[in-house]
Amino acid sequence: MRFPDLLAMSVNNLRRRKLRTALTVLGVIVGTASIVVMMSLGIGMSEMQMELMESYGSMTAINVYCDTYSQPQGGTDPIYLTDEVVEQIRHMEHVDGISPLLSVGVMMRQGQYTASYVNLVGVTEDYMEQIPVGEGTYPKMDGSQVEMLFGNMVLQNFSNGRQGSSYYETGELPDVDLMGQPIFVIYDMDAYYQSMNGGTGADGTTPVKPPKKYMVPVSGIVAGGADDYNQYSWDVYTDLEALKTQLKQVFKKNPIPGQPTNRKGKPYNYFIYSNAVVYVDEIENVKEVQTAISDMGFQASSNSEWMEQNEKQSQMTQMVLGGIGAVSLFVAAIGIANTMMMSIYERTKEIGVMKVLGCDMGDIRNMFLMESGFIGLMGGVIGLALSYGISYLMNRLPAVSQMMMGMTGMEGNLSRIPLWLAGTAMVFAVVVGMAAGFFPAVRAMNLSPLAAIRNE
Repeated sequence: MRFPDLLAMSVNNLRRRKLRTALTVLGVIVGTASIVVMMSLGIGMSEMQMELMESYGSMTAINVYCDTYSQPQGGTDPIYLTDEVVEQIRHMEHVDGISPLLSVGVMMRQGQYTASYVNLVGVTEDYMEQIPVGEGTYPKMDGSQVEMLFGNMVLQNFSNGRQGSSYYETGELPDVDLMGQPIFVIYDMDAYYQSMNGGTGADGTTPVKPPKKYMVPVSGIVAGGADDYNQYSWDVYTDLEALKTQLKQVFKKNPIPGQPTNRKGKPYNYFIYSNAVVYVDEIENVKEVQTAISDMGFQASSNSEWMEQNEKQSQMTQMVLGGIGAVSLFVAAIGIANTMMMSIYERTKEIGVMKVLGCDMGDIRNMFLMESGFIGLMGGVIGLALSYGISYLMNRLPAVSQMMMGMTGMEGNLSRIPLWLAGTAMVFAVVVGMAAGFFPAVRAMNLSPLAAIRNE
């Protein structure tokens, strides 16, 4: 028999038993939708975790930390992150670049508002260009002067000293005009508090003078609202070389806050960085470079570590959720097998006539396989459409979204159906249908012609 003839006979046989066919297809619909929706939840949670990690920084970046507060012991200095070490790391294999960070706590003032212990960070141009700017522009990066790029949440640290009110008490942002009015920076906060409390100098008699205030322009503000957190929200950024020059002018030969001292309590004649960001060429090489940096005695971490753990967890989650959905499709496969067996019993005489007329055994088998495949195909198509509808509702219904987002602490579409999942579900539904109909089809092929004709 020709393929079109087999196709027409299969379709007609399914149409003759509409109710039974519809019920069997319904089982495939439920099974397909269960697998797709369950898998889409696992994929959605995995992708949201990935997006969350990417918001914390690049996947090919390594954060290197140095303990700047440790003191020399045993006649040797601790391993510090200096310019010399930075150059060693820069010349490592697979390293595209490195950005050392110099942090210092300062006081900032504008009018009646003051913010203490603001983290002023000196960075390189490579690092600065990765910071999203919402208002204004980047600071000058030529080392000529200190200009500041404010984190979008730093404003919350300002408070009115006279009224004793702060953002955390009133819920209202202070009336500080970062872009329109100058900001005064006090680098030596120790001297400021000592002068306020009547402290004296090293001789015990000379009062500590109030430190000098420096007017520093603000070039821009990090993108985001006052409550929109990102990794740049709470710091103030400036040019690294300009900050070094400024600190040398302010403290001269005295210890700089945050900078370690030698065994005699004297500051080093070079700057020591609290941390640095190393940029690797490919994500596959991150682990190798991270291990090499750790072997130098530094603490090194990267988002790729969390990504590996996330991938393992997401794979396990998808397997569990997919297994739950597969149970429904397995039940549907039993229904298909039952439908095909019943069809064989009802069409025994028809099968016998086909054999007596010389119909090929393979054609009889293929006819029943096509019928079971059609059931799988129809159930797969409708089940996939139903899956998209359920996915849409899950992403749009506030109750479902809030419940799941609250459990994971993430934002975004909870259910995501990629094209590969949709295609795999379709193919799987057809394969399951044909597999369920295989043994009934073989039985029909092996049926005795004489016994079939005598059957009533």
